[in-house]
Amino acid sequence: MQQIFATLYSFVAVAKTRAEEEKGATAVEYGLLVGLIAVAIIVTVGLLGTKLNGLFESIKNALPGGAATPAAGS
Repeated sequence: MQQIFATLYSFVAVAKTRAEEEKGATAVEYGLLVGLIAVAIIVTVGLLGTKLNGLFESIKNALPGGAATPAAGS
């Protein structure tokens, strides 16, 4: 746990140093935004993935011919 904290602390320190520089501020901000968006997508898909799969399955089965599966040879 201490190693994770130390890694995060050093990451924040580097980000803060870069943010203070004029040139690197925009790149760091965009990098943090992309990282946060990626984490949000991963968490959302992880939490809602099985529910969405069940929803699509029920929609497929409600459609005419949706529950029928084609034979392997055709």
